[in-house]
Amino acid sequence: MAPAQNPITSKHVAVIGAGAAGIITSRELRREGHSVVVYEREKQVGGLWVYTPKSDSDPLISLDPTRSKVHSSIYESLRTNVPRESMGVRDFPFLPRFDDESRDPRRYPNHREVLAYIQDFAREFKIEEMIRFETEVVRVEPVDGKWRVQSKKSGGFLEDEIYDAVVVCNGHYTEPNITHIPGIKSWPGKQIHSHNYRVPDPFENEVVVVIGNFASGADISRDIAKVAKEVHIASRAREPHTYEKISVPQNNLWMHSEIDTAHEDGSIVFKNGKVVFADSIVYCTGYKYNFPFLETNGYLRIDEKRVEPLYKHVFPPALAPGLSFVGVPAMGIVFVMFEIQSKWVAAVLSGRVTLPSPDKMMEDINAWYASLNALGIPKRHTHTIGRIQREYLNWVAEECGCELVERWRGQEVDGGYLRLVAHPETYRDEWDDDELIEEAYKDFSRKKLISFDPSYYLENGR
Repeated sequence: MAPAQNPITSKHVAVIGAGAAGIITSRELRREGHSVVVYEREKQVGGLWVYTPKSDSDPLISLDPTRSKVHSSIYESLRTNVPRESMGVRDFPFLPRFDDESRDPRRYPNHREVLAYIQDFAREFKIEEMIRFETEVVRVEPVDGKWRVQSKKSGGFLEDEIYDAVVVCNGHYTEPNITHIPGIKSWPGKQIHSHNYRVPDPFENEVVVVIGNFASGADISRDIAKVAKEVHIASRAREPHTYEKISVPQNNLWMHSEIDTAHEDGSIVFKNGKVVFADSIVYCTGYKYNFPFLETNGYLRIDEKRVEPLYKHVFPPALAPGLSFVGVPAMGIVFVMFEIQSKWVAAVLSGRVTLPSPDKMMEDINAWYASLNALGIPKRHTHTIGRIQREYLNWVAEECGCELVERWRGQEVDGGYLRLVAHPETYRDEWDDDELIEEAYKDFSRKKLISFDPSYYLENGR
């Protein structure tokens, strides 16, 4: 941990977004002694986890800035792909509620259970008193060493306020990334991004191509297979010759390599040579980072899904510590990442922890980019740090003097992803790491975070 050079100070801080990242960050900022205002354009906390049957007016997502936008990308059948005991904040575990029939006590619960946890967290730590609901941030810019935040209430009136610092927590699962397919402009079928997928009903009796086979692709392809005539998955991760029948009750799901071309007769040609005449394409191809409100005179930019320059995925060197980001990396231990990153931001803003000089931070960033390049890792994976997430979080934790990530937490997430790849149909309900679950609940008990004996959760959790 870098020693403080100045007396600890309290700053006036704006937090953009009241999803999980925003509410966890606001708590850590207040704990450090800062005054906090949280901007949230919706009516409630939860961000991504607030399910709505509504979707964007453009199902594929064009570049039309006037389109009707919906923030949530949650589909009706979604369950977490991370076990609940490793998902929760470290001093507020995500415990199953066996006494409440409205809650989902499963180890991999549905999206409503996650939203309930976020709401419980907000109530427990009185977060809502810091939030301005139905208030959209339209512009953030540096002004004379401080930051101007321009916001708009639902009534349409603009308001300017000055802050010592701004923490961006607006998430990155709203602006879809669309994979280019040669010939797609003349292909006549329907196209939709998973951001706008909610239920399988619109695909009844159709032949559907799903592009992508990680978490959402695996889920959505199997969801659609319940009602479709055929579902064909196109996976960039598979060898070009790949063509496999996947075992599902409907006997109508196939795995292919990437798509080669699309044609105006409705055909889709895969790189394995197979041809499918499809009615619809569903793009499960991820999302792009988007900060439309941020004005930094060109200093911050997004290039192939890389937000640059960011020191340790948090601080832009020339604008730090007044501007920071919480939640940029893609990893499994997301809520704990929000917690540890925001502890670091809070400590730097108070002066308890110091950052390296801007030049030193840029040296570190350039060395990181060079290491990725040497390993052949594409620029678009700059913030994909799943394999080194525990190492990264422990580095940040040591900087701000907080507890390191527990061994069991990292192992649970890593093991869960291996099961996801090997057994996407069953990994949420069949597992082989009971010893890690036991270690987690004993850890909660030792820290006095649960009121029952750990055996209560272990016996009822199945």
